[in-house]
Amino acid sequence: MVMVVSLSWTTPEIEWIQEKHNEYVLFYTEADDKDKADYVRLLDTGIKSVESFFTDSFRSQFKVYIHPNRQSLDIQWQRDWNMPVFKSECWMVASGTATKFDMISPKRWDAEACEHSYSDLTKTQQLVSHELVHVYHGQHNASPDFSDVTNVDWFVEGLATYASGQCDAARMNAVKQSLESNSIPSSLDNFWTGKLKYGLSGSVVMYIDRTFGRSKLKELLSYNRKDELMKSLGIEEEKLLQGWKEFMKTDTTSH
Repeated sequence: MVMVVSLSWTTPEIEWIQEKHNEYVLFYTEADDKDKADYVRLLDTGIKSVESFFTDSFRSQFKVYIHPNRQSLDIQWQRDWNMPVFKSECWMVASGTATKFDMISPKRWDAEACEHSYSDLTKTQQLVSHELVHVYHGQHNASPDFSDVTNVDWFVEGLATYASGQCDAARMNAVKQSLESNSIPSSLDNFWTGKLKYGLSGSVVMYIDRTFGRSKLKELLSYNRKDELMKSLGIEEEKLLQGWKEFMKTDTTSH
């Protein structure tokens, strides 16, 4: 079923076309009508990937907004995050929480963003899957929009990086080289920082998955504080990092 709705809080004069799907309600504009089928394939492939990884379905339906430009996305984020003057960085193209997935129209990334190109379909799919992992995670977390979390950025982002297949050989090799040069942060609190943040955070989640198992990894989704997460693992952070360093010496591959 398709219907047209106008939302006064977003970019002036935008009319959203609404289309219902099994797992989500899609909102897009007339400008993206010709590309809608491609975007639905990206979303449906990502959903199948996430559900396969967790061997479980999304708990509830969520909204997906395909924004026609960065201005529209910024206004959305300004409203959602209560930051009236927020302006996104050029590499920011999407976000996901328990109830909503916002994204600049992927075929406009070359013009509207940096570091992303729609033509690299593998990375485009992984990025969409990454945000869908956030949606799934948010539907299980004590803080559905991740606004009330304490020292778990590395887990939130690491999980999405790992589960979406973004822990590729290049990222893992970069982390291994940094380990060899002894330039790794000493605390998980700093793993989601710097140029290696995706590889660092994703590889730790990979290690947890390979060591403690997928069931335990899924159990960790509910925690929004690092102390709760570590208690569930039954291990001190220092010992976890020691095990991760040994793990990174092996032939690591994505899930």
